[in-house]
Amino acid sequence: MSSALVVETREIDPIEDLLASASPSRPLAWLRRGDGIVAVGEPLRELRASAGANGLRSAALATAWRRLASTARIDDPVGLPGTGLVAFGALAFDERSSSDSVLVIPSQVIGRHGDRFWRTTIGYADDNADAVAPSTVADHPYGPHWAGTVGPGAQTPQGYQDSVRQALGRIAAGELSKVVLARDLTGSIPAGSDLRRLVRALSTGYPDTWAFAVDGLIGASPETLVTVHERTVTARVLAGTAGRGADADADTAVSAALASSTKDLDEHQYAVQSVLASLRPHTRALAASEQPFLLKLPNLFHLATDVEGELAEGESALDLVGALHPTAAVAGTPTTIAIGVIRELEPFDRGRYAGPVGWVDAAGNGEWAIALRCAQFTATDDDIAVTAYAGAGIVAGSDPESELLETRVKFRPLVDALA
Repeated sequence: MSSALVVETREIDPIEDLLASASPSRPLAWLRRGDGIVAVGEPLRELRASAGANGLRSAALATAWRRLASTARIDDPVGLPGTGLVAFGALAFDERSSSDSVLVIPSQVIGRHGDRFWRTTIGYADDNADAVAPSTVADHPYGPHWAGTVGPGAQTPQGYQDSVRQALGRIAAGELSKVVLARDLTGSIPAGSDLRRLVRALSTGYPDTWAFAVDGLIGASPETLVTVHERTVTARVLAGTAGRGADADADTAVSAALASSTKDLDEHQYAVQSVLASLRPHTRALAASEQPFLLKLPNLFHLATDVEGELAEGESALDLVGALHPTAAVAGTPTTIAIGVIRELEPFDRGRYAGPVGWVDAAGNGEWAIALRCAQFTATDDDIAVTAYAGAGIVAGSDPESELLETRVKFRPLVDALA
C-alpha cells in the first residue's frame, strides 16, 4: 500500500449536529461554540509514540507528521482552520507515562467555521481516492441515555491533603516555587454507552471551552496551549482559580478577591513567564498583555493572560506543543523539579491528563489545549472504565483543604455530565 495520501475538501450544506456523524464508541471531535471538526467513520491511520522513545514524543510525532504531510496530494479550495489534511492528537503528560501519545488521522472529517461547512476525505493514493466528497453526510442515531458515577481513586481526599502538606514542605525548603498536584476519581459506565452524549453535554454546557474526544480521552478544557493560524501564534495562560459565588454579590466579591490575591497573582506570573520563555526560540515579535484579566466560566473564575507572536520558518504547531509542554500552569516551577515531585506525590500515572490535546494540519497550523476537566474512557470485558482527574497549583501559602475544594470545583463539569 502506498504511504502517500490523497486529500480532498469540499463545502457542503449546513449540518445541524456535527457530532451525530461521529462514532458512538470512539468519537473524534474538537468543538467550541458550535465550530470545529468531527471525524466520520473509522480512522485511516494512527501515529503513536510510547515511553522510552529517543527524545521527546512530541518531536517524534512532529517528524512523522511532517514526513506524511510532505507527500500528500491535497485539494482544499475551502482553506479554513481544520480543512485539508488533519490529525487529531492527544499526548501523555509525562514522558515516562505508560500511556501512548497519539496522532489519529481520520478517513473523513466534517467541519464548521461560522456559517460554512465542509467535508474532507482522506485516503491512500492507490485506493482510488478520486471520488468527490458527497454533499450530504449520514447521521448515526444517538444511543440510549446513560449515567455513570465516579468515586475516590488511587488518591483519596485525605491522601491529597497529605500530599499538599508534603509539597508545602518542599516549597518552604526552597526546593521549588510551585507544583501542581492532581487527584483522580474512578468508576465505570455501561458497556456500549454512546460517548457522543458526554461530548455534547460538555460542549453545550461549557461553550467557551474546547470540548474534545481523542482516543478515549474526553473533556472540556478552558486552557488553550497554543494556536497557529497562517503563522500567527496565540496562546492563553490560565493560572489562579476561584469558585463562582452563589449570587451576583458573592460573584463580585470572589472575583475581586482573586484579582487582588498575591498568592494567585504570583502563581499566574510564574505560568506566564514559563510560556514566554518556551515560545521565544520558535517565534518572532512575541508579546503578552501586561495584566491578567478575569475569565468567567459557569463554575469558576480564572486569571488569564493572552500571548501572541509570529511563527518562525520551518516550525509547526506540534513543535510549539513540544516546546511549551509541560507549562508551569499544570506542572510547576522549576518544571523539571516539579515533575519529579509530581512523580513522588501522586500515586498514579496521569496518562494524558494535563497533556496537549488538539489537531494539526499539513501546513503546521493547529489548535491545541491542555487536557483538563477530562477523563479517560477504556473499554473492558464488562463495561467502560472511567478515570477522571483534577489538580490545583500549590505555592507558599496554599491551604490543603482549600486546594482539595478547588479540585472538587474542577471535577464538577465532568461529574455533572456523567450523571
